[in-house]
Amino acid sequence: MANGSRQAAWEFFGIELKRRREDAGITQVELGSRVFVSGGYIGQFEQAIRKPQLDVAQRIDGALQTDGIFERLCRKLIDDPRYADYFAGVVELERLASTVCDFEPTVVPGLLQTPAYARALTLATHPFATDEFVEDRVAARVERSRILADAARPVYWAVVHETVLRVPVGAPEVTAETLEHMCVLAGERKVLLQVLPFSAGAPANNGALRLMEFEDAPPTAYTETSFSGSLLDDPAVVQRARRAYDLIRGAALSPEASLALVRSAAEDFRRCASTT
Repeated sequence: MANGSRQAAWEFFGIELKRRREDAGITQVELGSRVFVSGGYIGQFEQAIRKPQLDVAQRIDGALQTDGIFERLCRKLIDDPRYADYFAGVVELERLASTVCDFEPTVVPGLLQTPAYARALTLATHPFATDEFVEDRVAARVERSRILADAARPVYWAVVHETVLRVPVGAPEVTAETLEHMCVLAGERKVLLQVLPFSAGAPANNGALRLMEFEDAPPTAYTETSFSGSLLDDPAVVQRARRAYDLIRGAALSPEASLALVRSAAEDFRRCASTT
């Protein structure tokens, strides 16, 4: 589904939600209290500003007795073949976040990847994929990264493990270009970049970790391993994830020292590329 068609479908979701709510004779605040979100949240759903998570859509069906229509719509709209099932909801929330904090232990964060890096990473994980599949994944990664060029872009903080700077993805020049790209974005103050060095020892979280904050909604956390991911909104769990991220950030090098290390690693890959 193209982006324009997807947005139009979310607008239909909102219009239908408003109609069903008003037919039931309840306010946004009343519906919100029944499905454990704020009334303002319901208003954002109805205006297609924010997309509900699947469990919220299911609770809306229960509150309005709509026989699963909002669950079915939600499942259809978050089903984007360019993303794993467990990540599609993260992409929707990413576009609305006021602050995004990433920790990546093994690869460059998606928002900082170059097309060549994204292509090499996709081929590494899908060695028998068709060209169309690979290019769809690359296009999706590039599309996501455009939020950093937006004037209303989120505050973005990324911590990467030093492993990310040492393990090549694709040819040496591909990794060099990507590390240089990270430095450019940091220099343009589109990302606050830190590196967790080998000397820091074991990180407070072993897998990828993301925190997202919003202007008018509770924060969420996302954790990921090789074949699965979990979007978390329980306040106690999100708080634990925040503490883990704070520990990682506290153990990381300063932004200045981190940038110097990234530049040095990029130069190493450039030298490697020139000798091959």
